[in-house]
Amino acid sequence: MESVFNDFEIQKALDSLGVKPKNMGSSTGTNFFSNGELIKSYSPVDGKLIAEVVASNTSDYEKVIATAATAFKVWREKPAPYRGEIVRQFGDKLREKKEALGKLVSYEMGKSYQEGLGEVQEMIDICDFAVGLSRQLHGLTMHSERPGHRMYEQYHALGIVGIISAFNFPVAVWAWNTALAWICGDVCVWKPSEKTPLCAIACQKIAAQVFKNNNLPEGISCLVSGNSNIGALISNDTRIPLVSATGSTKMGKIVAQAVAARLGKSLLELGGNNAIIVTPDADIKMTVIGAVFGAVGTAGQRCTSTRRLIVHESVFNKVKESLISAYKQLEIGNPLDQKNHIGPLIDKQAVAAYVNAINMAEAQGGAVVVSGGVLAGNNYNSGCYVKPAIIEVNSNLEIVQKETFAPVLYLIKYKGDVTEAITIQNSVSQGLSSAIMTNNLREAELFLSVSGSDCGIANVNIGTSGAEIGGAFGGEKDTGGGRESGSDAWKVYMRRQTNTINYTTNLPLAQGIKFNL
Repeated sequence: MESVFNDFEIQKALDSLGVKPKNMGSSTGTNFFSNGELIKSYSPVDGKLIAEVVASNTSDYEKVIATAATAFKVWREKPAPYRGEIVRQFGDKLREKKEALGKLVSYEMGKSYQEGLGEVQEMIDICDFAVGLSRQLHGLTMHSERPGHRMYEQYHALGIVGIISAFNFPVAVWAWNTALAWICGDVCVWKPSEKTPLCAIACQKIAAQVFKNNNLPEGISCLVSGNSNIGALISNDTRIPLVSATGSTKMGKIVAQAVAARLGKSLLELGGNNAIIVTPDADIKMTVIGAVFGAVGTAGQRCTSTRRLIVHESVFNKVKESLISAYKQLEIGNPLDQKNHIGPLIDKQAVAAYVNAINMAEAQGGAVVVSGGVLAGNNYNSGCYVKPAIIEVNSNLEIVQKETFAPVLYLIKYKGDVTEAITIQNSVSQGLSSAIMTNNLREAELFLSVSGSDCGIANVNIGTSGAEIGGAFGGEKDTGGGRESGSDAWKVYMRRQTNTINYTTNLPLAQGIKFNL
């Protein structure tokens, strides 16, 4: 990897993280190796080439899988509380490296420095959650129908967990999966987004040091960098019983079909087309805060970003005017400058999708409320900075049914009661996050009922964006149906086994069958 940094602060962060010019894109721990093609990582902040990472090839992949399989045989035998102790140490290392890693996340991905720090904090939080969970991997004990017998269920480690992550959360989503998989006794092979390879190398460096300090084998944490070819290797590999994939619905369907064809397990967290319903009883100030952050945070590149605002006609104009006023106050620029609210999109391909969405919305009859556009000039020389846009539309427009990973907010008016708004919200194919703004208890409870939101996340009086570690994260329909992070999400990383013990001298057969010898 050839480093071409000029920025002292970023170079200082890389040095702190141990990311040096000789690092490659494949790793089974402290040993990096690869002979593949080059992946060029450009920062969307200033357009500079940060580094060139050597991607993994098939030979590298085979070395990684072999090392991971060997490490699993050692790791699965360690008591779960011991595995929790290792995860605790990893969390402590993240605390030490939080500032440096947060800065790298911000520079390589383009989110604000505050959001970069917040993402690393999510990694720390999931480690804390996993440590406690390591003493709670419980099964059930049941009464047997046969005298003198005991039945129970227990959970065992699966083996190698393949993790395919997206650019928008280049470190947190990996940690959500990895921390739980590790305490369950699994080992992990991670294919990060080729748009953020340095963040992955930094995480692998931190994890590898923890395992080395505890005399544990390489292969518990593995990295394979590359494009969709590496993802295909993981998806089709029968040695990987579980593949956790985060990204677009299109990508998720490809992964799901490949994994299902070999009867493997998949955990999918895919696209979102998230809406906030605003009823006549909504607190408008809270609504605007939640909608603006949801729509423009991370430049609209969160899977939980607010894409649609469904507003009752009685408060529609008031909400629209408040949004226009709020958008005028937004500062766009270098995300490492904390006065800026919005950084760049990840690359020019994302900019093109943003421009196309606005053009399509206008062509289909949408009315521009807040104009978008690509920013140019000395402060925006990467070509990746855009203005957040608001477009008033009908809910049935084709473009509204799609997810555009950019700060485009569709403003939709409804006239009837809250059931009409819920119908509009649920009309899209995605089902990740949703919210309602209301002080009406009946509306709130209906929204949360079986007749309400069909999403995996449903909030009242907060926005769609963001989630807490304690709750399982994921969605329904085209979002994939998987659950990561909190609650009992750990069960997907383990295999369930039913056990029956006969502590008598007799062997009664099922259904009263007699078999005399």
